[in-house]
Amino acid sequence: MAVTSLRHLLLSTITVVSFFPTTIPAVRFGYPTANLSTDWINGPSIAHQASYPDNSMLRSILLRGWAGPSYSFGFFCYVPCTSFLLAISIVYTNSGSDMTLPYAAAPQVIWSANRDRAVHENATLLFSPEGNLILRDFDGTFVWSSNTSGRGAAVLSILESGNLVILDGQNNTLWASFDHPTDSLLPGQTLREGQRLTANTSATNVASGYCYLTISSEGLRAFVDSNPPQLYYTKTFVGSSKNNMRNGTAYMTYKNGSLDMFLLFNQSGFPDAAINLPNFLIAQYMRLELDGRLRIYSWNRGWNVWMDVIPLFPDECSSPTICGRYGICSEGQCSCPRGVNGDTSYFTPVNPTLANLGCNPLIPLSCEFMESHQFVSLDSFSYFNYVDRSTVAIHATDEDSCKQACLRNCSCKAALFQYIENTSLGSCYLPSEIFSLMRNRPEITRYNSSAFIKVQTGPGNALAASPDNRGRSASREKLVIGVVSSFILAGILVAFFFISIQARRRRTKQLEEEDHIDEIPGMPTRFSYHELKEFTQNFKDKLGQGGFGTVFKGQQSDGTKVAVKRLDGVAHGEKQFLAEVRTTAGIHHINLVRLIGFCVEKAHRLLVFEYMANGSLDKWVFGRTKDTSLDWQTRRNIIVGIAKGLLYLHEECQQRIAHLDIKPQNILLDGRFTPKVADFSLSKLMDRDQSEVVTRMRGTPGYLAPEWLTSTITEKVDVYSFGVVVLEIICGRRVSDPSQPEEGIHLISLILEKLKENRLADLFDQNSSDMRLHGEDALEMMRLAIWCLHNDSNRRPSMSMVVEALEGFSDVKMNMDHDLL
Repeated sequence: MAVTSLRHLLLSTITVVSFFPTTIPAVRFGYPTANLSTDWINGPSIAHQASYPDNSMLRSILLRGWAGPSYSFGFFCYVPCTSFLLAISIVYTNSGSDMTLPYAAAPQVIWSANRDRAVHENATLLFSPEGNLILRDFDGTFVWSSNTSGRGAAVLSILESGNLVILDGQNNTLWASFDHPTDSLLPGQTLREGQRLTANTSATNVASGYCYLTISSEGLRAFVDSNPPQLYYTKTFVGSSKNNMRNGTAYMTYKNGSLDMFLLFNQSGFPDAAINLPNFLIAQYMRLELDGRLRIYSWNRGWNVWMDVIPLFPDECSSPTICGRYGICSEGQCSCPRGVNGDTSYFTPVNPTLANLGCNPLIPLSCEFMESHQFVSLDSFSYFNYVDRSTVAIHATDEDSCKQACLRNCSCKAALFQYIENTSLGSCYLPSEIFSLMRNRPEITRYNSSAFIKVQTGPGNALAASPDNRGRSASREKLVIGVVSSFILAGILVAFFFISIQARRRRTKQLEEEDHIDEIPGMPTRFSYHELKEFTQNFKDKLGQGGFGTVFKGQQSDGTKVAVKRLDGVAHGEKQFLAEVRTTAGIHHINLVRLIGFCVEKAHRLLVFEYMANGSLDKWVFGRTKDTSLDWQTRRNIIVGIAKGLLYLHEECQQRIAHLDIKPQNILLDGRFTPKVADFSLSKLMDRDQSEVVTRMRGTPGYLAPEWLTSTITEKVDVYSFGVVVLEIICGRRVSDPSQPEEGIHLISLILEKLKENRLADLFDQNSSDMRLHGEDALEMMRLAIWCLHNDSNRRPSMSMVVEALEGFSDVKMNMDHDLL
């Protein structure tokens, strides 16, 4: 294969950095190792610090290098440094181990431990006596660890390859950053099937972005992270196929001069394919850019773009994220979709000054009012996902049929129609999410294409005004009972006088109490009831309803979307409500829904939470099709996130909290399918007990632990419910489903039967396209879930044990209590 064509393998996604100091004379120096019981506080006390012209700052903890580009491990930030990464960076150093900038060479971040959860000033990194590397924020909140406790760790070191490792006394590697890639690969590093290289969110935000690269026996594939993921680049090799899997897993390894592909259709031990790259002497890396292309950077008195391994074809508008969601790219310029005669009444820019951030529908699509769905037509526009023929919803169809199919499918966001010559033999794509569209150039693409973006034209039929009751009698009977009427009227006036005085006194006292609320420290934003009525348009758009209230969608005056929960039947006073709000506001974790504010006004009790774009988990687990089901990695990430959220509530926050109602409806998903546990204090809020246990039953049938019926309750009831939810996620069905055959109605009974037969895999979600490819991982997770269902709460694992098992640092088979039920 020619070098040029081979280079088209490398997706716009990786970052590969490498130094080969052995090829040039160099004197090694630095401070590359640390021993047990060492800690570092992120602050001025760190000896090695440098600020750079791009407003970045680095506090170096370990450094391995020579005079020139070197590897540093430490805290990195951008001024004003309100958040920090614990990162590996390439920095320029002199022979005195000082980070210098003779060429204004800013640090190049190539790996971070906490890219999605930054820390602050005075955060602490500890290499504990037990051999665990632990990162905690300034307030002691756990953020990240290497999970290497009790394994004989002895040394933390950054190697010449840029690999950060924890070694035992015999120099065996217990943990390595190479095994946890972010957006980069280094020489000698391997990317294996099941791992991702994920681009950053922005130039100054290294949180996980939309574009990611994977490798499988089919070759290299790059996606935009949506539900389902949308392919934007694919490269296969002669002989590669999803049916060619042999023993092992596909992988690729970066070496000096080549990127070697092992796709498992060649058993010779040599690469199945290789991308030839020029050798280099000093430093070089490949990065998956924000726009999805793969670029190589090299050092030459500063960092310079050396080549585009995968350029955007035919131009920059081919990037899947160039103009954001719903963005239209034409000749490098971004805009929002326009209706007939340039009508802009359907979309508004996310940020009018930054058109590349995309657009929002002015009226969100509603499945409740599908009769009000229409299209904004975009003639001669194309979409990046056309490279994936497997996503064609309808083959050999016409434009009108494609549009009608989208109107009938509530999850469809657009009808994309592509054809070559015959308009009756086109391909219809019905994506559930829309990213950047580009103007089609038939002379290059060799096809014609039109896009029809679905919009909401109204909330449905307006409510008719009530007609005048013209049949009402025009005259009323007059009572003339003079003396009696006078006495009655006098009595009413006297009673009204005394009632008014009492009401005024109560109201004055209530206003005085409410005025003091804003003076209570630690409280979130307080909203008036009138404000929340405006945010929700008089509580118009209901998102859901539970046992404790109704949730409505709202939007603040600055455009921020929120979820407003109106509590029903609150059975306790204002002081108790405010105390609970204060406690809830102090709970912060990436896997817990954040409380933004509250309202306490007269009898009104409302809570304002961050809005979750993808709704509750049950909508993504139950009743999905093969085309819309979650892939295994997404399911796994959701399970791990739920576990970490519960771990925080049970063991890491200041006040131990038992949720008491874990179920898919109380797990919300943000735009990136990050799970967030919701209602984690409302059970406590509704009926708060002063003891550490709960004796009154609550929760949802099917998720209730057995001890609800017999004894007092601890947080172990959440472990039981978590186990049920995990099984539902893996099996793609409800714990109790009357639509199933009689023997399969109750999932737990079916699970135990299959466990005895060693046939748990029979229960994998049949709509999952890739779960069986990760079968052993899924089975391990099912065994962990079954352990959580033990009848004896004392023999269930704690959530910290669950998280350790999920992250691969303990063996479920070794630790699991097999005497379950």
